[in-house]
Amino acid sequence: MQKHNVNLPIVVTGRHVEVTEAIRDYAHKKIEGLHLDYPRIIEAKVVLDVEHNRQIAEIILFCANHIVIEVKSTTEDIYASIDESISKIARRMRKFKTRLLKSHRPRKEGSIRFLEQQVFHADDLHSEEEHLEAAYIHKEAYKVRPLYPDEAILDLEMSASPFVVFHNQTTHKLAIMFRRKDGEYGLIEPEDKAA
Repeated sequence: MQKHNVNLPIVVTGRHVEVTEAIRDYAHKKIEGLHLDYPRIIEAKVVLDVEHNRQIAEIILFCANHIVIEVKSTTEDIYASIDESISKIARRMRKFKTRLLKSHRPRKEGSIRFLEQQVFHADDLHSEEEHLEAAYIHKEAYKVRPLYPDEAILDLEMSASPFVVFHNQTTHKLAIMFRRKDGEYGLIEPEDKAA
């Protein structure tokens, strides 16, 4: 168990705000005081920002096994934003640990879920409504990393993102791991053209 993050490289930077020694020491003390069973923290970055009288604290933890934990909090006080970000990290780690423990428990009898069968009339499938042309409203750069599926699940647990795109080290293909509505995980991989 990682009791304290001793000699942890912590970088505190500011956007639109000057970072004082007091704020820097406070952020260092809070991050070094994190008690995480897993994962081991390798490096931490704290980005402080001020936008229209809102104090924003973003904390990014780079951990072992390619795990990155990112949290962001906005309040009216920079110290409160740092505290809230640390609380979010602790909550996320407790949630992850609970899910990890649940996944190793034996399933109870009758755990198979039955879905209600529905039959649609053929006329319902063909409608003459106008089809609108789809357009995307958000574009984002995404770093694709080489991971095994279990590492992708851990990465998904650590982030707030609903999916993880990765290069599957088992099949050597691009894959997407996503969180289903029932709490389980789904894996999407391209189909072989030869098959």
